Amino acid sequence: MKKRTLAFCVTVLATASLLWSASCVNLFSVEDDENLGAQVDDEIQSNPGEYPLLKESDYPDAYDFLYDMRDQILDSGKVDHADDFPWQIKIIDDDSVLNAFSVPGGYLYFYTGLLKYLDTADHLAGVMGHEIAHAAKRHVTEALTQQYGIELLLQAALGNDLAIVQDIAGGLSGLAFSRDHESEADEFSVIYLAETDFACDGTAGFFEKLIAEGEAGGTPEFLSTHPNPENRVEDIHKKADELGCDTTPSGVNYDAFKASLP
Repeated sequence: MKKRTLAFCVTVLATASLLWSASCVNLFSVEDDENLGAQVDDEIQSNPGEYPLLKESDYPDAYDFLYDMRDQILDSGKVDHADDFPWQIKIIDDDSVLNAFSVPGGYLYFYTGLLKYLDTADHLAGVMGHEIAHAAKRHVTEALTQQYGIELLLQAALGNDLAIVQDIAGGLSGLAFSRDHESEADEFSVIYLAETDFACDGTAGFFEKLIAEGEAGGTPEFLSTHPNPENRVEDIHKKADELGCDTTPSGVNYDAFKASLP
């Protein structure tokens, strides 16, 4: 049976009358992440008005491309919970939204607006690695705990509060992560891609496009401006240099992938 740290953390917090602190990094077990993620995913799938999902059966080539990319990242041997979480991918059909987000337990969502905005497969691999890191490092439940509190989020994870699950599902695309979470997700996107065929600094290429087009002030929530894009580009390249990983573009045909989207 998986060990649970929740009871201990709650006791410490109640006794000391403290709020969230770094000394109790994540108050939920991996099982809690899995349970909460499955419920939120169900809620997202049941709400086509807000989340018009593309069916895999209708767009097999697009999904095959994304799952092949996902598998390379998971096979890097560097992803926590690679074998625990389902790591499902959904495409949201909305060209007006430049965004992606992850749900606890390894559910990943990409808007067509983002997929069409990116220039190369390496950029997308960087973004995917970033989102995988948020789920693998369990940043999502940490951020949700700060937003909803321990008791409400636990009730949602246990299936006892549908209203909270619905609220979470409605706000995940705009969930704010801390500076440390964003920096760690950037760092691990490089670590993951270093073991794949993609350029390990792929995330930096996306930022560089935003900066070049003068859109840095409108950076999507999933890659928030904390720290700012210029600093993040510098940090990503620094990590790539530190690892000595390959930054050569993969040459994967990204135009063909975009053509497979609606």
